[in-house]
Amino acid sequence: MNFTLLITVLVTALTLVVAAYVVAKLIGPRSYAKVKGEPYESGIPTRGSSWLPISVGFYLFAILFLMFDVETVFLYPWAVVVKEFGAMALLSIGFFLVVLVLGLAYAWRKGDLEWK
Repeated sequence: MNFTLLITVLVTALTLVVAAYVVAKLIGPRSYAKVKGEPYESGIPTRGSSWLPISVGFYLFAILFLMFDVETVFLYPWAVVVKEFGAMALLSIGFFLVVLVLGLAYAWRKGDLEWK
């Protein structure tokens, strides 16, 4: 096997990453103020612990968002080739959408879409 192309791609990628890092270090702004080392760089001292429990609702909402975001990503290639595949493409995307709608209905019925 000829690994010339693979090695070329890896060396190019490594070179571009190192070059971007060096350029950023050379021309990037620098600030050595004490405030830069504090959280949020606001200069306002924090009160209490920063380790607070986060509601699981945020995670559920994010997962539902990702689920429907991925749906949109899958719909685009389907729309491009739907004429070539005809009824089978329509049937498969219909099944895909039914599964997603059932997932949304399940989450809605459980109350996962409500902020509490």
